[in-house]
Order: sequence, then C-alpha cells, then structure tokens
Amino acid sequence: MRDDADPGLFGPDSVTWQVHSDPMMWIAGIRALYLQALHPRAVRGVMQNSDFRRDAWGRLMRTAGFVGTTTYGTTEAAEKAGARVRGIHRRLTATDPGTGERYGVDEPELLLWVHCAEIDSYLHVARRSGFRLTDPQADRYIAEHRTSARLVGLDPDAVPADRARLRAYFETVRPALAAGAEARTVDDFLQRPPTPTLLKPARDVLWRRVANLAYASLPPYAHTLYGRPAPAPAVVTRRLRATGTVLRRIPDRVRWQLPPKHILRAMARLGPEARPAPYKVDRWVAILD
Repeated sequence: MRDDADPGLFGPDSVTWQVHSDPMMWIAGIRALYLQALHPRAVRGVMQNSDFRRDAWGRLMRTAGFVGTTTYGTTEAAEKAGARVRGIHRRLTATDPGTGERYGVDEPELLLWVHCAEIDSYLHVARRSGFRLTDPQADRYIAEHRTSARLVGLDPDAVPADRARLRAYFETVRPALAAGAEARTVDDFLQRPPTPTLLKPARDVLWRRVANLAYASLPPYAHTLYGRPAPAPAVVTRRLRATGTVLRRIPDRVRWQLPPKHILRAMARLGPEARPAPYKVDRWVAILD
C-alpha cells in the first residue's frame, strides 16, 4: 500500500473493509429497513420528514453511499459525510400522534437503534450467507463500527462493542418495538414498490424474492411483530447461502464498476493491495496473533 495515501477511517486491514465489499450487503440493507421500521419513534421520524414511498430508493442509495464513503473514502470525505448527516438530523423533528410530543430525530436512543439494526443486519446476513467470520472477527467488526456511530452523532462508548453487548441491547429495547402504521407502510413498500407497468413482472419475480429473503432473515421477534411467518431457519440459511454463492460468482470487476465506485477509487488511491477479499480477514487475525 502506498505509504503516503490516506487509508480512511477503517483501512484495508479492517474487517469492515472486507465485509462491506460483499454483494450480500444489499440484502442486509433491506433487512435493516425492516428491522428499523419496528421502532415507532425512529420510523415516525423518517415518515414525517420524507415521502418514503416516493423516495425510498433514493434513501436506500444515500445510505449505501454513506456506508461506501465512510468505509472506503478518505478520512476527510468520511468526516464530511458524517457532518452532513448530523446537520440534517439536527434540523428534523417528529410528533407523536398519541401524545403530541415533539422530539428530535437525532435523539441518542433513536440514532442507536438505527445504528444497531444496520450493524446487526450486515453482520448477520454476511455470516449466515457464507462469509466466513469467526466470533472474534465478528466482535471486531462490531467494535470497529463505534467509529461510524460517532459519525452520526453517538458517543462511541455508549455503543455495543461486541456480540454479547449487541444482544443485550436488543433484549433491552424489544419492549419498545411494535409494527405500527408506519412499519406497515414500510413493509408494504418493500413487498410491492411502485414500479412502471412494464417492469411489474420483474418486480414480482425478482424483487419480491429479494425482499422476502431479507424479511425471512429477521429475528423471530420481528416476525411475531409483523405477524407474517418465515420459513424454517434451516430453509432461510440454505436460501441465503445459495444467493450468496450466486452473487459472489459475479466478477468483482463487474460489480465494482457500478456507481459510485467507492472500492475502485480506494484501490486507485492506496494501490492494488487494498483490494477487499474475504481471505484477508484470516490474514488480519494472523497479524493480531
């Protein structure tokens, strides 16, 4: 790697650098949307400040762009992206229709829920679909993302730093979760996104399979709240592994050419050795040992 190049906030030797290059992150992102929608105060902040049904794709792409920039961009680009997100959130509020309470969408409780739902989804889908990570590596991934938590305005010390604390967090927050009207709107969109007539057959054949797989990978309590069953866990795991096998066979040079090309830009900045690859996670452990 070029000695004078800026590796960014994570760098090529991080677990994050390797995991976020995996194509299953798109399914993980949809799972995160399903999970995030179950926190009434958090999803209300989204629904009251944007036209979710019209701009859901834009929101998904902005999230992907933020993750790509903070993972593979320069330190300056990542910090600017974080400042931009904090600035937007600082200006937004939502109203509880039951109590009339008005609150900021940047409340730490809400930011923490969004963060944990994302990190849990990325890690869960990657591992369950066949991306090899040991338990210590998974813990390291969670710990690394105290950095991304800081970028959105959280105190890193208040963010779960390993699998045990992440599980404990979800146990603590579960009583506050519900599939309210806003969650149903998100669910309906993800099952039947608005699509031009000519593309509806593709939506019904391809997209619904992706959305259903993301939904199926949710934890049992999420299925209970949504009131829609999922296949048996072993069936879901087989489907995730099969999908991961297919997507990972798409050559990197094809996948990485799609905009916004964060990985290619990182490799141009740092050199070809910065290329993400699952085997480098094993090398990371060897270096630590």
